[in-house]
Amino acid sequence: MAKKTKKSPNEMSFLDHLEELRWHLIRSTLAVVIVGSVAFLMKEFIFDTIIFGPKKMDFPTYRFFCKAATFIGFDSAFCADALPFTIQNREMSGQFSAHIWTSIWAGFIVGFPYVLYEMWKFISPGLHDNERKNSRGFILIASFLFFLGVLFGYYVVAPLSINFLGTYQVSKEVSNEIDIASFIATVRSSVIACGIIFELPIIIFFLTKVGLVTPEILKKYRKIAIVVVLIISAVITPPDVASQIIVAIPVLILYQVSIYISKVVLKREAKKMSKNVRRS
Repeated sequence: MAKKTKKSPNEMSFLDHLEELRWHLIRSTLAVVIVGSVAFLMKEFIFDTIIFGPKKMDFPTYRFFCKAATFIGFDSAFCADALPFTIQNREMSGQFSAHIWTSIWAGFIVGFPYVLYEMWKFISPGLHDNERKNSRGFILIASFLFFLGVLFGYYVVAPLSINFLGTYQVSKEVSNEIDIASFIATVRSSVIACGIIFELPIIIFFLTKVGLVTPEILKKYRKIAIVVVLIISAVITPPDVASQIIVAIPVLILYQVSIYISKVVLKREAKKMSKNVRRS
């Protein structure tokens, strides 16, 4: 039997591309499911240590702010013995559903580098050799930024949101009894959103490469970008001003870094063009 050779990207039809994409998506999904299955079996660690970690006052973030407040000489709610709210389940399948979906999201977070690798394998054949060469380290850098955002969301945004929303009361007549789905959603949205937002430099890099973005455009629309960042922060974070500001600050820093990255990309492109002109 003749061995089936893989077609080059230029020879592949639209349906061939769809078939190729389908297999990349299947492998990515399998990776998420496998890692998620492991997370499912680690129920105590995932929930008691990770998910419910920001509810405990010995969480590193609370201890840091408590020590900082004590050093300055202020009383702080971060020095309390416990947060004044309870987590409960109000649905028959609530805890099981929370277990399933939390495991899937854990699989996506941990398996993100492999998912990125599969997407890169699908995109890279359509790039020129020099473009693939210049994009070395893409998966490593993108994964690093994603996990950096995840850590920022988990250790900064999530605990501060939980502390603020969990202690907020309109009246002493109303006690906070928070549903498990709501609590997990707060942690999940903080972590996933920050992980995706921290990919901004990578996005700007590729937009600059294709000519859609320049440093001048980024500088010109800086004020508009700030407004957009605040709106995005309001949508993806828990509904409190503190969380939105906390998320907005690193995004604005990443925006400035993206301007620098855009400049570097354009300089490299200009050098390549000048070399090509000299050779010709």
